[in-house]
Amino acid sequence: MSKIIVLMGAPGAGKGTQARLLQGRLGWPQISTGDIFRALAQTSTPLAEEVRAIQQAGRLIPDDVVIRVVEDRTELDDCRGGYVLDGFPRTAAQAEMLEGLAARQGKTLEAIFIDVSQELLEKRMTGRRSCPVCGEIYNIFFKPPKIDNVCDRHPEAQLIHRADDHPDKVRVRLETYARETAPLLEYYERSGRLHRLDGMRAPEEIYSAIERIANDGSVVVA
Repeated sequence: MSKIIVLMGAPGAGKGTQARLLQGRLGWPQISTGDIFRALAQTSTPLAEEVRAIQQAGRLIPDDVVIRVVEDRTELDDCRGGYVLDGFPRTAAQAEMLEGLAARQGKTLEAIFIDVSQELLEKRMTGRRSCPVCGEIYNIFFKPPKIDNVCDRHPEAQLIHRADDHPDKVRVRLETYARETAPLLEYYERSGRLHRLDGMRAPEEIYSAIERIANDGSVVVA
């Protein structure tokens, strides 16, 4: 039976890296609700029109609409062997709806939480700098440019420090994530499907643990 992997972790925990590895090596697509809604905005389906009307009215998209959008995307052929959810579910209500979707698709579900200390998360995000020309990402703590605040490839380009990567905003984002995620961690822990992985380890070590979960579903705490 194929699986749905719910990939959880704070901003900066490395979810994107792991999702890309799963997609490249197992062929499991990374399903991001943000990406889905951006793609939906370019279409003229009845569902797209419904979502646009909700957004134009300034209302939050209801859970039942979100799950319909996720279901439409995950019914495509590339998801048959399994897929990775990044950014969904966000609430216990969405998690319960996802159970129904998994049953309809004949898939089992495992939740993986990449656990990283707040101190490291703050350094990963506040230290990020990017080149406006080539998009290369640097980090003043872990991967600094050869010349301070200048891209190695484009010396004429001053690196950009995004506004939402400043310390005060980063702390708010992390606190919000911790508050909203706690109920989901409890939800999956109660059913024995939560796997906690040490996000301080090397990406390849984390991936190996995730691949074991994807293959056999045995509980991993690493």
